[in-house]
Amino acid sequence: MEEVTKLICISCPQGCSLEVTHDGSTLIKVDGESCKKGVDYAEREISDPRRMVATTVRVKNGFHPLVPVYTFTPVPKVRIQDVLKELRKVELQAPVKGGSVVVENILGTGVNVIASRDMPVAK
Repeated sequence: MEEVTKLICISCPQGCSLEVTHDGSTLIKVDGESCKKGVDYAEREISDPRRMVATTVRVKNGFHPLVPVYTFTPVPKVRIQDVLKELRKVELQAPVKGGSVVVENILGTGVNVIASRDMPVAK
């Protein structure tokens, strides 16, 4: 059964308002795009929506109790809550080096979680 979904394309600064006609996860037609990026964005958003995740994890003996982390690439949107739940279980030991992998291949998604900054040992 055909559905129409309204999206705002975030592929470029224009932010086109898209009207996407689809049948489940099969793209049929896109209206409102100003460039090919809009069609590509709509197809990805309908078939496999993904998002970056940024949060914090606990640090033992760190200058601060938390260190910011992010996913190196987007994770499937339906797995975001699972990723956050898994990261709540993580506790690192200071010092933490910014750019280091905190969790490799989180939940089998193929996505690594990276520390956003250094976290020195508390003095």
